[in-house]
Amino acid sequence: MDSLSIPGAWLHTPQIHADARGSFIEAFRAAEVAAATGHRMELAQVNCSVSVNGVLRGIHFADVPPGQAKYVMCVSGAILDVVVDLRVGSPTFLRWESVRLDEESRRGLYIAEGLGHAFLVLSEQATVTYLCSTPYTPSREHGVHAFDPTIGVEWPIRDTALLSERDAAQPTVKELMEAGALPVYSECQAFYASLR
Repeated sequence: MDSLSIPGAWLHTPQIHADARGSFIEAFRAAEVAAATGHRMELAQVNCSVSVNGVLRGIHFADVPPGQAKYVMCVSGAILDVVVDLRVGSPTFLRWESVRLDEESRRGLYIAEGLGHAFLVLSEQATVTYLCSTPYTPSREHGVHAFDPTIGVEWPIRDTALLSERDAAQPTVKELMEAGALPVYSECQAFYASLR
């Protein structure tokens, strides 16, 4: 797995075995994730979303602890997947990085607890699966508005992006900071250490 510029995010590019029948990959290997992160990823839930072109989901994050680590794959179509460092006190606080995930490369993205996650559908339709370390718990789930200028994600579309009502109403980073609702880097580091 290759680390991104944001600590806690890794990209896995699998070897694709193809022949006349089609192709086969090892989409997720727990040992590779453990080698990169320093701990095994507990698997508590698998999510699957199907979205049309222009759908923008996120930026989502969960309270740490326990947070929610994700391993994200686009199994059909193509998405622009975005990771945002929302951990107050992190050396890369508010940095974002984008990666194209698609059915051709079959790449997967690991996103540690405390990081924000979003994606934009680039193809006509996309199916995205997420392996999650904890189950969905509404009271611990939060979001930041995807178009917050403080973060400044360079989405390829903006005016025509399709957001849920919930995502369209998400607060800004400034509002979350004032409310003390963002993850704290030192607390995230302590949580990661507890997983080892």
